[in-house]
Amino acid sequence: MKVCVLLSGGMDSVTAFYETLAHHEVVGCLSFDYGSKHNHCEIPFARLHSERNGVPHHTVSLGFVNELFTSDLLQSGGDIPEGHYAEANMKKTVVPFRNGIMLAIATGYAESVEAEGLVIAAHSGDHAIYPDCREPFMAGMAQAMREGTYARIELLRPFIETDKAGIARRGFELGIDFAETWSCYKGGEVHCGVCGTCVERREAFLLAGVPDPTDYQQTPPLPAAPTPAEP
Repeated sequence: MKVCVLLSGGMDSVTAFYETLAHHEVVGCLSFDYGSKHNHCEIPFARLHSERNGVPHHTVSLGFVNELFTSDLLQSGGDIPEGHYAEANMKKTVVPFRNGIMLAIATGYAESVEAEGLVIAAHSGDHAIYPDCREPFMAGMAQAMREGTYARIELLRPFIETDKAGIARRGFELGIDFAETWSCYKGGEVHCGVCGTCVERREAFLLAGVPDPTDYQQTPPLPAAPTPAEP
């Protein structure tokens, strides 16, 4: 199948890219510069992996998101929260309907380059915080993408039932150098080691039992996951 990949440059999407290369013909990759604090750290890695494998890469500018939306992930927002990635305060980093916007644009691109599928790396660890990473949302978007295109574009979500540790393990099996990926939401010169995405990254390598090649500014003990609320 000819497919396109949403490739941010993070460890999830890079792993999804290489997983897809093993099974499909990748005809294009899209990154989105929407004004996040870490876009400038991530996107160069997306370009690196695409070009290394001879796949066309395009960066789509979505400056209106930073101007009009409210999120601490954005340059226009507040400080990036620290702590466990599943804590309630991490909801401050949600960019409203981000995946819906990106998937809509990417679907138009996919049909334009005669692709039949579109890959997104949403995984089960995202479900607690990000509503547009959950399977009910993905299933709804998948139906809209099929019904809204002559090519009946399929939405492929290979990691929707996989956690971050599973992605780290699979990437290691695929021979990915995770030093060539980016997670930290703060967007500094190196990973901070304490924001929610750095904690998730550190924990994933630990649970997967594979080496973590990341250079962190600090590596204090990992915070405990929050206790689920009573139903």
